[in-house]
Amino acid sequence: MSKTPADGSQERPGRLKQIRMVAQVLRQADPKALPIVAASAIGTLIVVIVIGLVIGRLWFFVPLGVLAGAAVGMIVFGQLAQRAQYKVIAGQPGAAAAVLKNMRGDWTVTEAVSGNRNLDMVHRVVGRPGVILVSEGPRNRVGQLLGAEKKRISRAAQQVPIYDVQVGDDEDQITVGQLQRHLMKLPRNLTKAQVGELNDRLQALPRSMQMPKGPIPKGAKMPKGPKPKMR
Repeated sequence: MSKTPADGSQERPGRLKQIRMVAQVLRQADPKALPIVAASAIGTLIVVIVIGLVIGRLWFFVPLGVLAGAAVGMIVFGQLAQRAQYKVIAGQPGAAAAVLKNMRGDWTVTEAVSGNRNLDMVHRVVGRPGVILVSEGPRNRVGQLLGAEKKRISRAAQQVPIYDVQVGDDEDQITVGQLQRHLMKLPRNLTKAQVGELNDRLQALPRSMQMPKGPIPKGAKMPKGPKPKMR
């Protein structure tokens, strides 16, 4: 019988259990993924051992190879797991929001600041680049939403750059898997203090509309992206 904490909350699974759960999802999404992980780890171990044989310090390079192989295996495992999770949520309303909310760094994400009955929506992200409006939906429908939201916040944003990013499968749109990397590449135009002031001004704005309830993936735990370099 599983134990439940006194406060009634669900106990989080341990690290090994989490890895097993992710491995099961990964195996279902791509049967070749786990063999690739194993091959990368074993290949790294063999390379390090060969170096040890050449140098004549096998006693040192064997444990080093084990550590290096385990590290490489975990890195490859994490990358493949990330791709599998992106594949699972791609196309679902709110998929971009799930990715945005799990980004590392000083980002403030406001979900569904505007949308329509088709569950096309626009999310607002505030960070060092400025304001980023991220849309979900077909290109022929989200353009109007982005334009209206950009016009609505332009006075509060003042001279701060406003970017718009379309997530979807149409031409000139980016996929859910490309979203984090795309935002990380944007220039850092603001200081931390300016980001705070901007966020306060935008949070004071009323929402343009209430989004209809839809199948937004709740509890979608996306892999953490790389932490942006602050200057």
